[in-house]
Amino acid sequence: MITSPKDRITTAQAAVVVINYTLGTGILTVPRASAEKVKTPDIWLTVILGGLIAMMVGVIIVKLGQRFPGKTFYQYSQEIVGKWVGGLLSLLLVCYFVMMCGFHARALAEVTSFFLLEGTPSWAIVMPFMWVSLYLIMGGINPIARLFEIILPITVGIFLVVAFMGFKVFEVDNLRPVLGLGVMPVLQGIKTTALSYTGFESMLIIMAFMKQPNKAVKAVLVGISIPLIFYVITVVMVIGALSVDGVVTRTWPTIDLMRSFEMPGLFFERFESFLLVIWIMKMFTCFNVGHYAASLGLAQLFKKNIHPFMFGLLPAIYIISMIPKNTNDLFKLGDMMGNFALFLFGLQPLLLLLVLRLKKRRQEVKS
Repeated sequence: MITSPKDRITTAQAAVVVINYTLGTGILTVPRASAEKVKTPDIWLTVILGGLIAMMVGVIIVKLGQRFPGKTFYQYSQEIVGKWVGGLLSLLLVCYFVMMCGFHARALAEVTSFFLLEGTPSWAIVMPFMWVSLYLIMGGINPIARLFEIILPITVGIFLVVAFMGFKVFEVDNLRPVLGLGVMPVLQGIKTTALSYTGFESMLIIMAFMKQPNKAVKAVLVGISIPLIFYVITVVMVIGALSVDGVVTRTWPTIDLMRSFEMPGLFFERFESFLLVIWIMKMFTCFNVGHYAASLGLAQLFKKNIHPFMFGLLPAIYIISMIPKNTNDLFKLGDMMGNFALFLFGLQPLLLLLVLRLKKRRQEVKS
């Protein structure tokens, strides 16, 4: 159970946590990753379908958690499948969150050193990032949720302004023809786009802290809908400006779009800096949630204080962030984690719900 009555968040805060956690590297990578799979201008349809699938999976996770109010996945998984199997599943989830932290830290270092702090060593970017995050999460879930509430409106405002400025180089013909090669290309990209919405898995943890867990379905649906809108706008603007062929050849097409136009006479003439500012905020929020969720998992598994685990995970996260040798290796790590997430959040919750129903039927037969 939650140890402190202060560790409670509202439904709106839960939705804000999901939104911030979902909007990580996706803003920068979704156009290229989906264009490589779909290879037609219909990427926006794939993004919408991926979002709908993510909503379905998010609802399943919420329905599972609602059967164990006040408990995280680390606690109720052991009640469903036993101490040892549940402990193993919990450790897998902890490993996922730690790897996610390493991935986000390295992605931040790659983009920052390439566009903002050229020549700066990765460790000099990653280490301050990790320590500031540690300072925040030591206060618990409430400071995290309150900071996210401040970051989200700033993100939305800057993103929409910068994105719609791209109309200056937008060509609607780049989005035509719709379904020119049929439905199959759209379906081929669904897996890639659906995995871009990973973030709903945070409900496995934060549902235990909600004041009204019965409204968790609303929180997860809103939490995925906002990123869906962000991703659709991003994909439409990027494909419309750069074309499918142009997107596939670029590592960070969204940033390249922002660099392809300028507004002479304004105080700021280059707008990719604004996008990078909100993107760094998103990476920070993703790192926060992952670090806190992994630390909480270890604390609940071993029934110890959470703070030593927060400090203890920092070296592991740093080592993981330094493993990729270049950007291609970083994307490979992201793909591997996506396949890992497919099992953890696509298959596992369904299996656990099935086990719960079988247990319930056995009890009914016995009675």
